[in-house]
Formats: sequence, C-alpha cells, structure tokens
Amino acid sequence: MKLLALDTAANLCSVAVFDVETGVVLASNSEDIGKGHAERLMGAIEQTLQGAAVELIDISRIAVSVGPGSFTGVRVGVSTARGFALVLKCPVIGISTLQALAFDGARAFPGRPVLSIIDARRDEVYAQFYGKDGAAISKPLVTDLPAILDELAGRDMVLSGSGALLVNEGRDKPFDVATTAATGSIEAFARLGAAGEPPAEAPKPLYLRGLDVKPQQGFVMQRKVTE
Repeated sequence: MKLLALDTAANLCSVAVFDVETGVVLASNSEDIGKGHAERLMGAIEQTLQGAAVELIDISRIAVSVGPGSFTGVRVGVSTARGFALVLKCPVIGISTLQALAFDGARAFPGRPVLSIIDARRDEVYAQFYGKDGAAISKPLVTDLPAILDELAGRDMVLSGSGALLVNEGRDKPFDVATTAATGSIEAFARLGAAGEPPAEAPKPLYLRGLDVKPQQGFVMQRKVTE
C-alpha cells in the first residue's frame, strides 16, 4: 500500500510517498517557501510521485497535517488531501503538527516525555505534552509562555518545535531539544498516517485560536496519566 503524505501547515511545503508494507519512504520533497503553498503544492506532489515511480492512482491512503499552524497553509493541505481522497476513494488521516513533532522528539530521545511546542507569535505558543510511551497526556492548546514554564518547573522534558527556543532562552540548564522546526518531519506524518485508523469523517483543520482569540489561561496537564 502506498501512502501520500502532505504538510503545508508552516513554512515548509512537504510531500512524501511512503510504502506502508516495507516501511520505506520511497521519495520525499521538502521546500522552505514561507508562503504560497497553493501555488507550489501540486508541482511538489507531481515531482515526488515521479521520484517514487508511483502513479497517483496507486495511492491508497493519504496523511495530511491539520495544524496548528498557518491558517492558509493548513487549509490548502487539508482541502487538497480531501479532494484527492474523493477522486481516489481512499481514506485520509489527519495528523497534527504537535503529534508529528512529538514523534520526532521520541525518535531523537527514546523513552523520554516530550513537549511539542510551536511559537504561535503574539507571545503565545501552541503546546501539547506527551508521555514516555508517546501518548498525549494533555490536549493541544494555545497559551502563553509563563503558563508553560510553570508546568515545566522541576520536570525532565524533551522539547520539540520552534517554541523550544523561547523556553530555553536565558536558562542556565536548558532542556534537551529534538528540533526547533515549526512542524514535524514529513516522514513523521507519513509513519503516523500509516499507523492511524481511518476516521469516520474527513479531517478538518485544527485551529486553536481565531484571529482575535485570547490565549487560554489556567493550563493544566493531565497528571494522572503515566508519563
């Protein structure tokens, strides 16, 4: 089974073709374009399919980033994935950028709890805690940096995402960092999409805030879950 993975949630326009049976990335393409995903995505898909020697009709599953991230970028990726899924009559799996970053964090530091954290601007971050087993132990949310720093006090966490730079700024003993990217690797999206169960409904963008929504306060992690 061949899987097509798409990520346009941040600055990258990333595509991969993944062989689910062998667990091998057949081809991938990742370009830092900042904006303009709508104009570049189809070309990147065509180039990646050619590199994998795979036709679009050979794709039997799609994985796509649902955010959080750029409003426009997320919408481009999700709408493209859903359109292909209708034509190909195949399932599409939505993967959050925070989940993909946690995957990358766990791969870099096996057996360690991970905080996926993305710089959301406006003195806010997107964040989600993951336990040692890779399972989420908090909901994805947007909050301010002081709330995250309070939760991290006395904890041994691996940071994964662009928000790691904010957390470690000025610290005498910085946290270990898996990546400072604003999104996960395209391989992470592919592998998570291959492992995920097809949902009953098509994925929707994960927007943690509106244009004028204030950050959540009183952030509390689900401590009863084993880390």
